[in-house]
Amino acid sequence: MFREFNKFIMRGNVLDLAVAVIIGAAFNQIVTSLVNGIIMPPIGLILGRVNFSNLFINLSQKHYNTLAQAKAAGAATINYGAFINTVINFLIVAFVVFLVVRQFNRFKRPAPVAPPTTKTCTYCMSEIHIDATRCPHCTAHLYNN
Repeated sequence: MFREFNKFIMRGNVLDLAVAVIIGAAFNQIVTSLVNGIIMPPIGLILGRVNFSNLFINLSQKHYNTLAQAKAAGAATINYGAFINTVINFLIVAFVVFLVVRQFNRFKRPAPVAPPTTKTCTYCMSEIHIDATRCPHCTAHLYNN
């Protein structure tokens, strides 16, 4: 069982996946910092000095001015501002992944196309060998077609 597990772990796909997860986690931190520190402040300013991370619906009877105050008091809240930040974060990550895959596909060599091994008889429309000069189905003579 250990040998089988070792063989599984040492396969290239598993190692590639592990590297991708680690780089993805690091990339997520960069994008989160970009969203929270650079993108959301101007959007909040344009929308009237709104801090999205502080938007919440208070489900308790007591009033709280900030989300931090509500959390400190243990009040039940719906934090839709954090959700908005997370959605924007996701859209940025998805767009960057799209750009990376697009560039990768641009430089990727197309798979070689195998030359055809068959052709179609122009008389009976049967599939025949590419080098055939007479159709085995209808016995028609074939000339360079």
